Amino acid sequence: MDTTLRDGEQTSGVSFTETEKLNIAKLLLEELKVDRIEVASARVSEGEFKGAKNIFDWARENGYIEQVEVLGFVDDRESLNWITRAGGKVINLLTKGSLKHCRQQLRKTPEEHIADIKHVLNNAHEMGIRVNIYFEDWSNGMRNSSEYIHQMLDSLKDSGIDRFMLPDTLGILNHDETYKFCSDLIKRYPDLNFDFHAHNDYDLATSNVFAAIKAGITGIHATLNGLGERAGNVPLSSVIGIVKDHFKYNMSVDEKKLYKVSKFVESFSGIRIPPNKPIIGENVFTQTSGIHADGDQKDNLYYNDLLPERFGRTRQYALGKMSGKASIIKNLEGLGIELTKDEMKMVTERVIELGDKKETVTREDLPYIISDVLKNEKIVEKIKIINYSLNVAKGLKSMATLQVDINGKIYERTASGDGQYDAFMKALWLIYDDLKRPHPILKDYIVTIPPGGRTDALVECMITWEYNNKTFKTRGLDSDQTIAAIKGTIRMLNLIESNNNITA
Repeated sequence: MDTTLRDGEQTSGVSFTETEKLNIAKLLLEELKVDRIEVASARVSEGEFKGAKNIFDWARENGYIEQVEVLGFVDDRESLNWITRAGGKVINLLTKGSLKHCRQQLRKTPEEHIADIKHVLNNAHEMGIRVNIYFEDWSNGMRNSSEYIHQMLDSLKDSGIDRFMLPDTLGILNHDETYKFCSDLIKRYPDLNFDFHAHNDYDLATSNVFAAIKAGITGIHATLNGLGERAGNVPLSSVIGIVKDHFKYNMSVDEKKLYKVSKFVESFSGIRIPPNKPIIGENVFTQTSGIHADGDQKDNLYYNDLLPERFGRTRQYALGKMSGKASIIKNLEGLGIELTKDEMKMVTERVIELGDKKETVTREDLPYIISDVLKNEKIVEKIKIINYSLNVAKGLKSMATLQVDINGKIYERTASGDGQYDAFMKALWLIYDDLKRPHPILKDYIVTIPPGGRTDALVECMITWEYNNKTFKTRGLDSDQTIAAIKGTIRMLNLIESNNNITA
């Protein structure tokens, strides 16, 4: 079960719009093909209700209504009525999974809490709503009051509950405890269906999921990109690797769609995926060491089962001070450039020199480096910026006037935009539209400013573009962020002019 739209939205600073929620739900069920999704908490807000209703309306029309679930509370009929009005069919009922929570938060005895739960269950069955149960704080409950958990299960196991959901609410468990606690319940209640819900406070969520599956748990809760309360939930990407590669079990999830959907959620949430995040991080299929690149040339010696092609990605070879000849050859192959042995040596030395200076080198930088090192015309600048004027004023749109030389002819346009770079790009694309020239789509824009607070520090702007269904990056370096972005943009235009086979 994916709970990005419920637990994932409890990430500090994250709030999805109604449209974003609907699109994420569609991506999860139609593209990724997860089994179930949890999309809201009942009674939270009017916006939460509208978002859930939109999802339920779509799910009903497309045959997914039984796979969409909502967190609800032990509140007689209030949560059930909320779910019914929204169009839902499944409640994930939040109950207390530790004696401490039951006595101190609810101020009730276990018997009173169980009676309240059964009252909600009876109401749900009358209303045609299926019920799963969360045992909130279950991990502390098993540590300190396991007899309370057994009392709860003994009282509820014959009450028509589909799944009993075991959350490590505070992320306190280790893999040994997870295995022991899950095994205890599975052996004691072999006919019940159990889910495990991991939080990552000790960075043990993935190992705890491994232990839960090893113990026999049949349902795992996850979120895209590990979103969630505090340190987050276990990422869906990590669950896929464990289930498919370590246990050799089948999953309905389409792993080829994982990266694309994860990037959508990154955009909607505003929470960037760490570059080293397994499977979905920017760097995880990039070899940095020249030794690794050499080994890959010699029968893929540095590959493992997590092949990038499984996830719709490609292997790359970083360029920098660790680069050897093999890394550069791999990148040149993608650009269709061949060099002599002596030329290779000179280019390798320059790449290493740039890496020592902490400069980022991309594959698309190589033609410029070659041109500079070899003093030849490996790449010709067919497009040049002659002049530009950028204006910004409080309360007004930014303006840009641009003069550009394209193959010896001068063109000029003016445009407004949301910021100076946006205005610059709109003026540029007006020129391209006049000439009926295709242009790429800007996919990502990262600005890196060195720490220290100096206003004259060099800013690096790395821009990701998509052109002809392929993705590539260019960068610009300047003390002014907008000019750095413009430099990266002009480099992109010339790369497209000189190489119509831009490769990912």
